[in-house]
Formats: sequence, structure tokens, C-alpha cells
Amino acid sequence: MSDNKLKIDIRRAKILELLRKEGQVQVSGLSQELSATVVTIRNDLDALEQDGYLQRIRGGAIQTVKNFYLHDSLLRKQQNIEIRKNVAASAAALVSDGETLLINAGSTAYFTAIELKQYKNLNIVTNSLSIAVEFSMHPSFRVILLGGEINAQYAFTYGYDAQEQLKKYKADKVILSMDGICLESGLWTNQAEETMLINCMMERARETIIVADSSKYGHESFSHVAPISKVQRWVTDSNLDAKVLKEFEQLGIDVIF
Repeated sequence: MSDNKLKIDIRRAKILELLRKEGQVQVSGLSQELSATVVTIRNDLDALEQDGYLQRIRGGAIQTVKNFYLHDSLLRKQQNIEIRKNVAASAAALVSDGETLLINAGSTAYFTAIELKQYKNLNIVTNSLSIAVEFSMHPSFRVILLGGEINAQYAFTYGYDAQEQLKKYKADKVILSMDGICLESGLWTNQAEETMLINCMMERARETIIVADSSKYGHESFSHVAPISKVQRWVTDSNLDAKVLKEFEQLGIDVIF
């Protein structure tokens, strides 16, 4: 993700936080508080209105029900950004020029994709629209976006067509963002539509690499994906205690910081 995109997301998250506290915001006040131009703030408010987070009024915006109940989801995307970027860098270090990679959708997978741009002659198969676009201009990458149904909110493809297309390929590694990782119950995702495709990705790759910061440990999210035995490496941060690390080691899973 570019620095400019991060700045936009962080600024909009701050707008939503102010809106939640005050119930109403003004363009002029936001411009001063966030050190942004009036035009920039208006563009932010317009974009947030399109996503249903607020309602535009003359000179500003008011809170909507979606912002009141769901604004935390946008704010969470801004949390632990540096940790996720470090996880991504460590994951990218496991890749070599010329390899074939499968990559699913997810914020940490996206950060990893950014780090992979340092390599040459990679073959990338992904169901993430944003990752495919990010790689599309790389001169030495072959990029395949899996076709299928589209989840427009989170910009990924899924379904029978995507799974059938995936069966045509074999990869050296699969890099997966996960919303939960547990020793007992395994891997979890918030996006149930992606579950079957992720399983197909693991079947088509020689090595499975999970990219997930330590906050995902012990968390069971909406949809179960696979047992922990399907994982060879987990790239995370150092905020795990020694007991957890030893348990993963005993299962033959390499935990990398």
C-alpha cells in the first residue's frame, strides 16, 4: 500500500472517530484539525458517504447508523500497520526470484505483495483485485487474477469458477492472510466465501505460509478454514510467549518474526 493511500485511510478513520464523538462534523473544522485542504476534506466526506459511514449536510456531515455500529472495522484497519508491514517484510524474505506464488486477499497479504515487488520473474496467482492491480505494472511478473464471483466490499473473487481455474496451476508457496490462528482448531477467516478457495490454494502449493500478527493467535473468527497441520510456516511478530512458540515448534511449524 502506498504511503499516500495510508495517509488517506488514517485521515478518514480520524474523521469517523470525531464524527462518532460529536455526531456532526464541519468541513472547516476538519480542515484545521487534520491539516488538510477544504477540497481534500470534502473528497473524504464524499467517499465516506458513498460507503454509508456518514450523511453529507451543508458544510459538513452527520453520523449514520452504520458509522455508529460499524466504524470500528475501518479503525481496526489502521491499527498495527507497522507490525503488519514488518510481518510482510519477513514473509517476502522467504521468496526467491522465479517462484510461483498463490496469494489470497487480506491486508497483511497486500502488504506482503508490496514487499514482493523487489523480486524478478515471479508468477502470481491471486483472487485479490488490489494485489493483481498492484502487480500488473511490474515488468517481469506474470499475474493471473482468478475469475469468479466478486465480493465488491473486500475486492476479491471466489466460488466454483475460481476454484476450477486454480486447479490448472501448481505453486511453490501460498501466502495467506488469516483472521484467526489456533493450535486446537486451526485457521479461521471472516470471509466465508473465501474458505473453499483458500483450501484449494493450500492443496496446490508445496508450502503454506500464514501471514498474521500475534493478535490473531487464539482467535476463532466466522468461518473455519483448515486444521493447523496444513501450515508449514507462520510469519508473525514477537509478541508471543515462549510457551506458544514451543507448542508450534513441537507441531513442526516454523514461527518466523
